[in-house]
Amino acid sequence: MQCATNSPTTSTPCVSLHRPGAPRTRSAQMPFTPAPGHHGPWVHPQWRTQARPRATTSPPPVFEISTRNRFSPLRETERDAVIVGDSIVRHVRATLAEGKVHTHCFPGAHVLDVSAQIPVILKADESLRAVVLHAGVNDTTQRQTEMLKRDFRSLIETVRSTTPAATIIMPGPLPIYRRGHERLFRADGLHPSRVGADLLSDNISRTLRSI
Repeated sequence: MQCATNSPTTSTPCVSLHRPGAPRTRSAQMPFTPAPGHHGPWVHPQWRTQARPRATTSPPPVFEISTRNRFSPLRETERDAVIVGDSIVRHVRATLAEGKVHTHCFPGAHVLDVSAQIPVILKADESLRAVVLHAGVNDTTQRQTEMLKRDFRSLIETVRSTTPAATIIMPGPLPIYRRGHERLFRADGLHPSRVGADLLSDNISRTLRSI
């Protein structure tokens, strides 16, 4: 085997290490593994991170806002009452702890006359606490008991159909004039005097406040 070059300089013969007749072998490549820089097995480093403390925050403040509507309808404790009757209730002035009492007087009215005025006075007012009925003085002179009972039932049904939630109160007829109580009645012995009207007002007021 000869190696030739085109260089004009001095040539150096190539020496073949292959002997004639010997089988050809491929050049072997030696595996190369870099030596570790330290003795012992490889150790993978583990990075330890320090846990950060969680920031604690206080809860947001809670504000209480009043939702009461001052324009809302009257509360149940402020419901009014109505007194409807004949001339007996002319000077009656009942009162309530909360709310007002309105008096409607119809002199000379019979039971059916008062009943006819109920729808106009009440007008399906659901805010009414009670309805006080005082009638019948002008009907007792007729001495027709069964007819008077029927008229009273009609009066009560009219009130119930107009204001179902209201309490119906009927004080009943005034006691007959007696000696020793002249100051409670007028000269006719039928209608209450100012003192008698005040006493009747107090009795109705106590009844209204109890319901």
